[in-house]
Amino acid sequence: MKPTRTRFRVSGFLFLLAAVTYLDRVCISTLAPEISRDLHLSKLQMSFVFSAFAVAYAGFEIFSAWWGEKIGARRVLTRIVIWWSVFTMGTAGAWNYSSLLGIRFLFGAGEAGAWPNAALAFSRWIPGSERGRVQGFFFAAAHVSGGITPLLVGWMVGFLPWRGVFALCGCIGVIWAVAWYRWFRDEPRDHGRVNQAEALLIESERRIERDAHHGKALGRALVSSPNVWCLCLAYLSNSYGAYFVMTWLPAYLAENRGFEKQSLSLFAGLPLLLSVFGDISGGAVTDWASRAFGLRLGRAAVSVAGYSVAAMAMFGAVYAATPVMAASLIAAAVAASMFTLSPSWAACMDIGGENTAVLSAAMNTTGQVGSILSPVVTGWIVYRFANWQVPLLIMGGLYTLSAILWTQVDPLKRLRGA
Repeated sequence: MKPTRTRFRVSGFLFLLAAVTYLDRVCISTLAPEISRDLHLSKLQMSFVFSAFAVAYAGFEIFSAWWGEKIGARRVLTRIVIWWSVFTMGTAGAWNYSSLLGIRFLFGAGEAGAWPNAALAFSRWIPGSERGRVQGFFFAAAHVSGGITPLLVGWMVGFLPWRGVFALCGCIGVIWAVAWYRWFRDEPRDHGRVNQAEALLIESERRIERDAHHGKALGRALVSSPNVWCLCLAYLSNSYGAYFVMTWLPAYLAENRGFEKQSLSLFAGLPLLLSVFGDISGGAVTDWASRAFGLRLGRAAVSVAGYSVAAMAMFGAVYAATPVMAASLIAAAVAASMFTLSPSWAACMDIGGENTAVLSAAMNTTGQVGSILSPVVTGWIVYRFANWQVPLLIMGGLYTLSAILWTQVDPLKRLRGA
């Protein structure tokens, strides 16, 4: 009997989830000029609006992941997507700085845990030999969405006010949540479209053991593991660089590199579009390298290479002679950092086992520290010193640090209690 392919339909649902998350995140940065004008916001105030999302996202991430491990990704992801969709639509009702800050904070609180619970679903549905590639396509879906969102939003503002754009984007998530809840099941064997052969294929490789930690034991296991610390701290640079792209890159290109409106949308979306290649190739390479050279080299060597290229490209962007060269190098740097996403999230499954969601949430929360800092640090440097090059140097330094940290990560070391 041939295995059914229901796991690929699960992957398709989660790819759509990734796309919707980036649609809603990037939407606000594209509309920032209109929002700032209507609500009379300064650059510094707008940077705090950007960071409000990341603060809430970081604060609620681990709790939402733990909740998913307790009651399942089906119910928790449904709640997450409906919540964030409501507050995406709610952004349309902001009337001043304080209201926008509060709405975006609640939006971030609602979206927290989306990606860790997606990782939990993958860990239960996807065999180990397919995880890198599946994660690669998951991130590719997010970055395709983020890359085309500036163009899509630019088209929509031709016939809708910025408030109408937010209302329309929020509706998409509600449709996804209803479909997900009706179709998905937390365990493959509980799904009517999974035959015995596919269930055995998934279970034979998924490495879920009866060693899950809970409560204080889980906290001790996370905090006491140097492996976890290096994995989590290395991830900070991904979110720092990505959030620069999603918040301040359009302003950098216009104010520091002189891009005109016609080419601004293309180059503002280029890092996320180019990241699609990094996502997919990173997933394919980590799966191949793990089979050929073992799990540690398959995860760590791929990540060290990605971060090293990212650092060199970002430093190169500082000294680029032409605007197009600078924009292209920034895009290449961000894409190279995204080459590491698949090995990073696959390592969470390798190390975390039953605690995949919480470990991936801990890693993603550390990344959100970068998301919080990136727009505020960039906004403050530009406001205080009128210097757009220092933020790029900071990103290059963070990518270098991540490459060093990944030399200490070993995905073969499972999470153990203290």
